[in-house]
Amino acid sequence: MLNLIQTTVADRQQADRLAHLLVERRLAACVQAVPITSTYRWKDALEQGDEILLLIKTTDERTDALKAVLAAEHPYEVPEIIQMRIDDVTGPYAAWARAQTTTEG
Repeated sequence: MLNLIQTTVADRQQADRLAHLLVERRLAACVQAVPITSTYRWKDALEQGDEILLLIKTTDERTDALKAVLAAEHPYEVPEIIQMRIDDVTGPYAAWARAQTTTEG
């Protein structure tokens, strides 16, 4: 089973740092960075700002370790870390993702 982990960061530099860290450690098969605008309430004030949305693909076996590293390395005081199960994925992509996140070899 594959999972999609979603988080946001403030800028491209933070996005690149986290993406490289997660892929280098074989915690993620792929990290996509998408510019977005977020509107939210923070410390009783309405905020709106540009962010980078990270869409992180990983396996069930690597999900807990990925979330732990993400929580420890994330620059936000309260990071968004949302896990979504991917229950419909092509066989070749799933096999590629598993191969990229194996700790063997």
